[in-house]
Amino acid sequence: MIRVEGLTKRYGERTAISGLTFHAEKGEIVGFLGPNGAGKTTTMRILTGYMPPSEGKASVAGFDLLTQSLEVRKRVGYLPENVPLYPEMTVVGYLDFMAELRQIPKRNDRVDEVMEVVHISQRAESFIGNLSKGLRQRVGLAQALLHKPEVLILDEPMEGLDPQQQIEVKRLIREVGQAQTVMLSTHILAHAQELCDRVIIINGGQIVAEDAPDRLSAQIAGGGRVHLQVDGDGAGLLEELRQLPGLSRVEAARDGLFDIETAPGPDPRPLIASTVVGGGWKLLELRRERLSLEEIFIQLTRDEEAAAEVVPAEAAGQDAA
Repeated sequence: MIRVEGLTKRYGERTAISGLTFHAEKGEIVGFLGPNGAGKTTTMRILTGYMPPSEGKASVAGFDLLTQSLEVRKRVGYLPENVPLYPEMTVVGYLDFMAELRQIPKRNDRVDEVMEVVHISQRAESFIGNLSKGLRQRVGLAQALLHKPEVLILDEPMEGLDPQQQIEVKRLIREVGQAQTVMLSTHILAHAQELCDRVIIINGGQIVAEDAPDRLSAQIAGGGRVHLQVDGDGAGLLEELRQLPGLSRVEAARDGLFDIETAPGPDPRPLIASTVVGGGWKLLELRRERLSLEEIFIQLTRDEEAAAEVVPAEAAGQDAA
């Protein structure tokens, strides 16, 4: 549904993104992650037809972004980080206005339907200016869904939502992602790890990693980490474990508790368990964990200088993350 090849955007002498190439399929939720100034919002603005690229090409839902921009925009729902709402309008008035602009048939029915979906119906007659940030975010999400887009692009969709509202939005994203393509950016990496089939990590305007969160963990951390606990102090076990193949590091954290890092390859837990039991130690716990997406993100971006995006004068004041 989304095809990007060599996408580049320059503002004068500064390059915001450089040579991005990636794809997103129907029914896939893709996380677009990176530090502030990495080029996430620039990329999303290009994909929604907000601005043209300097180089490269892209297509959305089979339509070329440059030559068929109107067709692309018909098929994309966009929730920017700073939702452009009209504070003097009511919720239902605003959504009806947006539905009219999009020439949605039976727009009253569709407005009612989408308000139900995002749980804003009870505030239909409220003025947008009187709503909390979380409720305004729901209104913004409603307008992005109005025309039943094939591709949904969400820039920080859970910004300003309380935990219960976040749960509801995540549920909605999962539902939408079953049949549509969803691309989202978020600073809450636990949400990306929970929601996304695949993540793209961008830094300095370039892609530094792309894969499913679990596979990224295996690539970055080798085989992962194992926590081992035995009854007692585990005297002598440290030396036994260090002799085993496939373990890159073994440390005794405290009496009976061992932290183990594993190299890529077969799962070493059966060998660890047989060594523990065969040596006469009582096994209490053997648990494998991988790096969290947050740890992966930090490791991939900490040594890179975040490239600050330079936006044109008419975009001054808008977020360019």
